[in-house]
Amino acid sequence: MVAEAEIVSTYVSRSEVALRSPDVSDAVYDSNVLQFVPSIRSGSFADIGPRSFMEDEHIRIDDLSVHLGSLFRCPTPSAFYGVFDGHGGPDAAAYIRKNVIRFFFEDANFLQTSQVDDVLFGEVENYLRRAFLLADLALADDCSISSSSGTTAITALILGRHLLVANAGDCRAVLCHKGEAIEMSQDHRPIYPTERRRVEEVGGFVDDGYLNGLLSVSRALGDWDMKFPQGSASPLIAEPEFRQVDLTEDDEFLIIGCDGIWDVMSSQQAVSLVRRGLRRHDDPEQCARELAMEALRLNTSDNLTVIVVSFSSLDHREPSPRRQQRWKCCSLSEEALCTLKGWLNEKGSR
Repeated sequence: MVAEAEIVSTYVSRSEVALRSPDVSDAVYDSNVLQFVPSIRSGSFADIGPRSFMEDEHIRIDDLSVHLGSLFRCPTPSAFYGVFDGHGGPDAAAYIRKNVIRFFFEDANFLQTSQVDDVLFGEVENYLRRAFLLADLALADDCSISSSSGTTAITALILGRHLLVANAGDCRAVLCHKGEAIEMSQDHRPIYPTERRRVEEVGGFVDDGYLNGLLSVSRALGDWDMKFPQGSASPLIAEPEFRQVDLTEDDEFLIIGCDGIWDVMSSQQAVSLVRRGLRRHDDPEQCARELAMEALRLNTSDNLTVIVVSFSSLDHREPSPRRQQRWKCCSLSEEALCTLKGWLNEKGSR
């Protein structure tokens, strides 16, 4: 079994990211959280970009209970999304996409309850961590998959009002909270201090931003030609990091995208673009396309995959501000002014 590396599970608390005003009481805040039930709609878009072939895959399930069938009692709502950005060929990403339901939900006992609490979410984290590692091992065991093929992976699971993001690689999930971009994942690049330290502690190195001089990410599924034998600590790992949050009515949507998006724009730029689109036409799929087209305009050099998940219903849109009536000023010539005065005096004498 792949040795477990540093495990980071982060609860994105509202106080940590300053998502609420200090004059709002905890009781009012907790009430808003408890009452909110997201209304989930999503859209996606994928494009080959300037590359010669496509290595991205993704999955989008707005209703897990319908997708998995009557054997599971999912909380309401329940949804699952994933983006898999392949490298070294499309095989690894395609394999994960094809088998994602088997890896992530075949033995999902946590979906046998309609109640979601902190204890359950701890179990869900452990289950998803195991799913990532099992998927990684499956790539090693499948002879049809090249050992040089790998994929990054990011998933978002929504159970009730709870959002849990698991990430291994440099795809990214970003939450829009009242227009502010809140990153729900950390890019796993070898140059980042925490990743570099982990890599070097197990005998790896970073050369010009690349892991062992070869790979631009420090976590991925597959790539078994770069990993040590099973059971040994390796510079390249499939261990995901987690971030979770309780959604409120101030959480508008989630963007999940591959690095082709984030290479050319910031999280806040992406959130602002999608927010404008939703206010204009309220179509998550069109927003996903517009975000990818903007990345192309900014000269991204990679494949593009975007998922936009809206948490509000169609009739929840903020009304467009009414346009103020504009009065046009004009000037009159002296002759016209005299004529007008004469006409008004004539009217007044009648």
